[in-house]
Amino acid sequence: MDEKTLIENAKSAMDMAYVPYSHFKVGAALLTDDGQVYTGCNIENSAFGGTNCAERTALFKAVSEGHRKFKKIAIISDSNNYTYPCGICRQVLSEFGVDMDVITANNKGEYRVHKLCELLPCAFTSEDMER
Repeated sequence: MDEKTLIENAKSAMDMAYVPYSHFKVGAALLTDDGQVYTGCNIENSAFGGTNCAERTALFKAVSEGHRKFKKIAIISDSNNYTYPCGICRQVLSEFGVDMDVITANNKGEYRVHKLCELLPCAFTSEDMER
């Protein structure tokens, strides 16, 4: 699947965002190694710690369906700026591979492609816990 199609999937997911506090809608689309796409949106909560980002929503949906290998994730918001995953999302995504492509998009149709390891150098991984 090409980047633009994955971004369109993320944009559709963005429309489902529940953002009564920030009014900042984000959508994500995650491509598995076998070609399936899982989407997610950000979901806010009045107890802000209960808020979940679009990237983790998509990832948790995919993992709950048995997927563990991912090729790329596209992230978009209604901002003029490129939308990057937050630090928590970068760390959670890294659990499943730091070589994943991260496609960051803006509302003008422009996008950039990065490797997750570029966005989270020296990620803490399961190998760090080996004794």
